[in-house]
Amino acid sequence: MTPRPTTARKVLGRLSLPERTFVADALRTETVGGVLLLLAAIAALVWANVPALRDSYHSVSDFHFGPSALGLHLSVAHWAADGLLAVFFFVAGIELKRELVAGDLRDPKAAALPVVAALCGMAVPALVYVISNLTGGGSLGGWAVPTATDIAFALAVLAVIGTALPSALRAFLLTLAVVDDLFAILIIAIFFTDRIDFAALGGAVLGLALFWLLLRRGVRGWYVYVPLAVVIWGLMYNSGVHATIAGVAMGLMLRCTRRDGERHSPGEHIEHRVRPLSAGLAVPLFALFSAGVSLTPQALGDVFTKPETLGVVLGLVVGKTIGIFGGTWLTARFTRASLSEDLAWADVFAVASLAGIGFTVSLLIGELAFENDALLTDEVKAAVLTGSVIAAIAATVLLKIRNARYRRLVEVEERDDDLDGIPDIYEEDDPEYHLRMAALYERKAAEHRRTAEQKAAERHAAGQEADEDAPAGGRRTAGGESVARRAVGEVAGGEGEEDDRPA
Repeated sequence: MTPRPTTARKVLGRLSLPERTFVADALRTETVGGVLLLLAAIAALVWANVPALRDSYHSVSDFHFGPSALGLHLSVAHWAADGLLAVFFFVAGIELKRELVAGDLRDPKAAALPVVAALCGMAVPALVYVISNLTGGGSLGGWAVPTATDIAFALAVLAVIGTALPSALRAFLLTLAVVDDLFAILIIAIFFTDRIDFAALGGAVLGLALFWLLLRRGVRGWYVYVPLAVVIWGLMYNSGVHATIAGVAMGLMLRCTRRDGERHSPGEHIEHRVRPLSAGLAVPLFALFSAGVSLTPQALGDVFTKPETLGVVLGLVVGKTIGIFGGTWLTARFTRASLSEDLAWADVFAVASLAGIGFTVSLLIGELAFENDALLTDEVKAAVLTGSVIAAIAATVLLKIRNARYRRLVEVEERDDDLDGIPDIYEEDDPEYHLRMAALYERKAAEHRRTAEQKAAERHAAGQEADEDAPAGGRRTAGGESVARRAVGEVAGGEGEEDDRPA
């Protein structure tokens, strides 16, 4: 029996319409949040480096508040890192759950590309960091710092430079970030937990079980879940496990599949409500109290001389690009998948360089990796900022080279000539679409014919007035035929005046 031919799978091919809609909505919020994140980072650097303001920045960051009896008497910077980022990781948990049950990651074949690319995009920067510090005699404790990608910051760069990426590349970047966040969470949970209070951890687990049970019973109301979430977070913090893990766990428990009659699943609904809080408030405030590092000429010089900081910069700029591009190419090579005909491998390389922007999670891991060395912590933060800026500049150059091509692809993706709210590119196989377009063009043709007759009549009337005003011997005649009708006939027939060739 002759085997049935199979269609080659496309790498970074066109998204389905529901997936495209979801990605567009998610990235729209992330882009706004990314711009706020960028502004917060700039504000932090100004606040921490202007001599008249420097002391106030450290005073505010170090100000402590919260109930001591509950082990939550924390500094403002600590509340931002452990408290506000829990909201960010809650949204990341929902995104991951949705990708696993309803998005690209539910199909193992489709999931292979972003998963392998993300894993390589984390392993290679870690390897670059380790090699840099083994040869330079530095500390290996910061190996995880350059492994994380900040999708919001990357999208902010796209918004600032005015580059329009096709939806397939944007979805690839978003899925990379989701998988990246998952492994960053695992790294934080496994490698940065020094002590465990089993009583507090047990309480957090019981709280999570109650959270799950209430969801399964269909209990609704923010006044039930928000207080419970705060209790779970507090117990998780006191257990020694990083408190953001609580946010991820609760996000993963939400149902992200739709049932009959539902326009949105509960997970999608809650993500839609919480994402603006995460992107617009939680992450920018974290950046405000984490990015304020000293940027003296000596400090910037140390970024490229100390093995720890140099390893972070090289990991973000070189490791991320090589890892993601290499992982994508190897996946396509060994799965016999072909790159979408609309894109080139140069586009993948440009997006891979954009993924070298590591900010939020990289800053958090830097604080955890060197928490007992305040000076090195600030230097590593400066390295994260430096590496992210270099990656952003490199990506800007690479993306601008292809920007005209991207804009043409985006125009095709967004064209909706029949005005039904669905891009035409998704209706090319629908006979009803072509009937609608035929009717639309027929109406337009009728309008143009009426306009042609009107303009020809106006021209004929103007010609008659000119004849009446002209001397008797110089008047023109219509030759027994209406000039207006003749003009319309010429328009309809499309004939030219020279050699009877088409106009």
